[in-house]
Amino acid sequence: MLQFSKVDETVAGQQSEAAVTADARGRVEPSLKSSAVHVTPRLVPAAAGIHSPMTGIFIGNVPLQTPGSDFSCDKFAASFNNSTRKTLSYVNPSIQNGEIVVRPSIDVVREGSRRWDNTAVGYFLGRKPYYHHLNEYVRSVWPAVKTVTATSNGFYFFQFKTEIAMEEVIEGGPWLFQGQPIVLQRWEPGMVLRKHKHTQVPVWIRLRHLPVEFWTDDGLSTVASGVGRPLYQDTITRACTRLDFARVCVMLDISSTLPKHLIIMMPRRTELKYHARWR
Repeated sequence: MLQFSKVDETVAGQQSEAAVTADARGRVEPSLKSSAVHVTPRLVPAAAGIHSPMTGIFIGNVPLQTPGSDFSCDKFAASFNNSTRKTLSYVNPSIQNGEIVVRPSIDVVREGSRRWDNTAVGYFLGRKPYYHHLNEYVRSVWPAVKTVTATSNGFYFFQFKTEIAMEEVIEGGPWLFQGQPIVLQRWEPGMVLRKHKHTQVPVWIRLRHLPVEFWTDDGLSTVASGVGRPLYQDTITRACTRLDFARVCVMLDISSTLPKHLIIMMPRRTELKYHARWR
């Protein structure tokens, strides 16, 4: 195979002629008269075994231009159309009222939906958590979760191993991460990812130094109702193994103003401090 690596230049035409002139003091000054110089490039074979960057233009292993041939747009397109990486195909769209319309078949939708079976999608009402922190936390509290995927606009896809596991998580809420409630629902084909305006949110509150006689379902319900609508208590509060504060999840009205503290009459007046944070 003939390779080309360098270019020799030959000069055609007359060489520059030097004319000698003398000034009044007898000094000799050379005067150059240059004729036109023509450069004719000549490709010479490269030495055996030497790779030359001038042997051709390639995309991958498809030659687009070789020595002696012109660059071809057809070859450029063919290099992609014939690529072994090509897995997609052209599906002819239609035009309606001057607009291009594509119509996916039922089989296309059904096949694409299988990839997202047993998936719940959700978003946080407060601050968006760091993905890595959320991923670690979710895997610790939801052992059946397979993958956690996030979008740039704050939506999270949680795919579970089984449909039952997914339903248990959705129905077992509300769930909070670092005090931030998450809105969860089952993913369905055609779902539009949109954050709705909510008037109520679930929030964990801490009732500090709550008298121990109120550490019952009825007692916690009575006291926590001063903040919101009580939902449930955490496992440590139920077991009474930490008495510094009782932790209760309540549903809060976003538009309401929370009291600074609660007053318990039993029969004497007792001021109770609490902490609620979700924004």
